[in-house]
Amino acid sequence: MMTIRHIVFDIGNVLLNFDPELAYLGLIPDQVERHAFLRDVCSRDWITAQDRVHAWAPGEAELIAQYPDQETQIRAFRERWHDMVPGPIADSVGMLETLSGDALDVTALTNFNGETFDEASQRFDFFKLFRGMTVSGRVGLLKPEADIFAHHAATLDLVPEATLFIDDVAANVAAARNAGWHSVQFVNPDGLRRDLRSLGVTV
Repeated sequence: MMTIRHIVFDIGNVLLNFDPELAYLGLIPDQVERHAFLRDVCSRDWITAQDRVHAWAPGEAELIAQYPDQETQIRAFRERWHDMVPGPIADSVGMLETLSGDALDVTALTNFNGETFDEASQRFDFFKLFRGMTVSGRVGLLKPEADIFAHHAATLDLVPEATLFIDDVAANVAAARNAGWHSVQFVNPDGLRRDLRSLGVTV
């Protein structure tokens, strides 16, 4: 196996905690109602669609048009977005710091709305550790689409056989492998540390 030279991190729930429910604990106190709202209204599919674009408002307006009686709750997703992102996953960020300090090439490939990414990158210092980043909301592509992996590799001059991708979503991990990258699914920092060591990357 070619030596790993490029490490590509996902961000959400690998380096940065993300849980939309945190923003709704007070607004929708009933757990059943809260889960139904996040399943059916501000759903995973809607969040993913927002991750493809930079501007938040158009997708928000379309959803309000579909669910006018839920306007306050829909607007709260953006208004309370920072509540959904309580902070970094400290042990993961510690590994990122070690890897970037060991002269490995460390970049990020993330599904992230352009507006909220800009705010997060100002809020959290670890974003500065990446040599480069591909953000779905900036390029109009999403994981697990093959084109976003090709774009990242071409833009940042990665050698696929020497690239390791870390993501918490199984479909994205599989897509990276289909692109010729090595990839591991993130479950927790201890598991990631074991996976890195098994590939000859010391942290």
